[in-house]
Amino acid sequence: MAAFGTTTFGASSSTAAQYNPNKDAELVSPPTDSISSLHFSPTSNFLTVTSWDNQVRCYEVQPNGQSQPKAAFAHGAPVLCSAWSSDGSKVFSAGCDKEAKVWDLASNSQQTIAKHDAPIRHMQFFNNMLVTGSWDKTLKYWDLRQPNPLHTQTLPERVYGMDVRAPLLVVGLANRRIQIFHLSNPAVVVKELESPLKFQTRCITCFPDSTGYLVGSIEGRVAVHHVDDSLQSKNFTFKCHRDQANGDGIWAVNSIEFHPVHGTFVTAGSDGQYNFWDKDSKQRLKAMARGSLPIPCASYNKEGSIYAYAACYDWSEGHAKHNPATAKNYVLLHQPQDTEVKSRSRQTSGRR
Repeated sequence: MAAFGTTTFGASSSTAAQYNPNKDAELVSPPTDSISSLHFSPTSNFLTVTSWDNQVRCYEVQPNGQSQPKAAFAHGAPVLCSAWSSDGSKVFSAGCDKEAKVWDLASNSQQTIAKHDAPIRHMQFFNNMLVTGSWDKTLKYWDLRQPNPLHTQTLPERVYGMDVRAPLLVVGLANRRIQIFHLSNPAVVVKELESPLKFQTRCITCFPDSTGYLVGSIEGRVAVHHVDDSLQSKNFTFKCHRDQANGDGIWAVNSIEFHPVHGTFVTAGSDGQYNFWDKDSKQRLKAMARGSLPIPCASYNKEGSIYAYAACYDWSEGHAKHNPATAKNYVLLHQPQDTEVKSRSRQTSGRR
């Protein structure tokens, strides 16, 4: 397929579009409806993109930012989440059709491997096992060789956020409760607590060393939280994705991604901005220019040399604010600089 409209890192026009003020490279042939998840392969620069047009798309991204669509397939309803197998040979996806599918890229074949009684909002793959979190208030663990789940964990509410960093699994629920599991015994809740944030959970991301997790909320705030009670003194929260010039400008934190090499992280929000942070020195490393479209999801590639993020309507203002005739959907590719992702000592006169 020809890569029409291809851009590369540093090759954008001198006048940046409103949706792309940082002049990042653009993924060619993006989805035709809002984008729900992005995930790079753990072994290569193949990128999967899921969307509300029922599609799961796979792209190849070159180190210079050029991209090419490779393949796609459709679910029966909007797709909400995706994940890769550890060897990069398979893609898992799920959503509003209440089914999870596996896509074998070599054979270009798909099959249903999991089912719930309500839409599946999140999924993770680890140790040859798939875990799915649904609005039917369950987590289910699947061995791909068996038709029935190995374990079904009943939850008190719908799944709004979930992440795995073995052996840690953290799930955020619709009632602002957070449940923590150890994957060696997934039937036992190791710890349950109320979110450190006062408003609805939007995303959860585990620390790379699995000692804790980050929680983002709809109220422009992030909590840094440790699992071990002896480390509770290191917990803190901070504000982000807010318009300092406008007191009413408070936006949801939709995505938090740790850099795979340096251990810093980047937040992306409904304000159309992404910012780089260092939790250890408690400072913001770089604030990027704010775009005109929300950022609902994002992903680093395995080396951390490409940060992919969606720019599109994120449904935070409901159906009434969405006009299919004029809606635009983009996936942008940012090349992180050392000043954005490398940890540095906190300056005494600096601010977060």
